Parts: sequence; structure tokens; C-alpha cells
Amino acid sequence: MKKELGSCPICQRLMYDDGSVDKHHFIPKSKGGRETEYIHKVCHSKIHSLFTEKELAAEYKTAEKLREHPEIQKFLKWVSSKGPSFYDRSKRSRSKPPGKRK
Repeated sequence: MKKELGSCPICQRLMYDDGSVDKHHFIPKSKGGRETEYIHKVCHSKIHSLFTEKELAAEYKTAEKLREHPEIQKFLKWVSSKGPSFYDRSKRSRSKPPGKRK
């Protein structure tokens, strides 16, 4: 039976310990952050596809600040119709080069 982990601080959907969540450093480890919070993997991927660690540490170090960003607001509208365990593995970071296909 999957355990409920509360609401995602980004999208506000319920979270379960079923592999659909990650721990996120709102202040990146590379910028001195230590505390983590569970968020959905799809939310985590979206955050890191939009913002650098420097931006996260300086401007977007809380869920509230992230939710105010226009791109995150579009994402929240889209993800609100998805189930709590939804994870889109096809999303890629714009800051990381795509892997070579075989």
C-alpha cells in the first residue's frame, strides 16, 4: 500500500511514496542548501529545465516564488489534470545536451 506524503508544495497535488516524488533542495546544495522537501518528479524536472542553480538560490528559493513565475503557472495549469503519480519521462532540460541515440 502506498503511503501518502502530503501535498506537493509546487503543484498542490497529493504525493505518494510510489516513485513519483523526489527530494528537492529549494536552495541548491552547490549554493549551500541543506534542507530538502518532497515534490513530484515532474515538478522537479520542470523547475530544473527552467532555472539555473544560481537563479534558484537567488530568486526562486521558495515554492511560493516558483509558483509566481509565468512558465511555472502554465505548467501548473497543465499538470493539474494529471494524476498524483503522473511522471512524463520525455521532458528534457534545455540546459543539458540531449544524449546520443543508439
